[in-house]
Amino acid sequence: MKKELPKIDEHNFPIIYKHLSYFIKDEVAKAGLKSVVLGLSGGVDSTVACYIAANALGKDSVTALLMPYENSSKASLEDALKTVGLLGISHYVIDITKQINEYFGNKKNSAGKDEIRVRKGNKMARERMAVLYDYSYKLKSLVLGTSNKSELLLGYGTIYGDMASALNPIGDIYKTQIYQLAKHLGVPESIIQKPPSADLWAGQSDETELGFTYEAADSIMYLLIDKIYKPEVVVSLGYDENLVNRIYDKIKKSQYKRRMPLIAKISERTINIDFRYLRDWS
Repeated sequence: MKKELPKIDEHNFPIIYKHLSYFIKDEVAKAGLKSVVLGLSGGVDSTVACYIAANALGKDSVTALLMPYENSSKASLEDALKTVGLLGISHYVIDITKQINEYFGNKKNSAGKDEIRVRKGNKMARERMAVLYDYSYKLKSLVLGTSNKSELLLGYGTIYGDMASALNPIGDIYKTQIYQLAKHLGVPESIIQKPPSADLWAGQSDETELGFTYEAADSIMYLLIDKIYKPEVVVSLGYDENLVNRIYDKIKKSQYKRRMPLIAKISERTINIDFRYLRDWS
């Protein structure tokens, strides 16, 4: 008998919203700053993160960067601008086409089309994060993360690209739960209804690329991670064995993306091994 990912009780939404808002406000204050900057793609994840940040810090303390590439979805840019208008936050539109095309245009290689497409997608994600961290310094703001729990567990993101951030309010919320939260917050239906996509190339779809739906994956990951069930136990509950093993394998193989850089131990006190303090140690 299958055990689906529990839906968030609607009575808990105000508590979750308050908790996430306090998390942002508290962590920004601990860093000695007052504001955040985030990449706003027009997708549901970054939109939800933006709504929470605006509630936590106020509209004047949130800046959104809209960073389209030449083949990015025009509808996504329009949705991002819609969010900016609804929240009344500051924003910049920074086209990253030139730097991406110049980098790949000068490369002579025999790589296949699919390989180049993935490399360009990774380069775009890292270029956007580089711009975000530049504006982080410029605006004296922390970079707000927008990766959800499903993406982080599956490794479906670019290390030091969209997976990077100073703090992330939605990293412990599964993708299917993000949609619930979005509806509670009043996010526009045009954003909620669109198929999940990193918008890295024309027609790109998360679920097509992954080979399974977030709904199916989230229920399995909830059992594997939150309930700490072994894969064989999850299968015994009625889930497809191949899918369970594929998802479990993705979680294991992407562990390196979720860790701080590993440092070989030489001294008595090694960073991230013996030398560990709370984020707000200072």
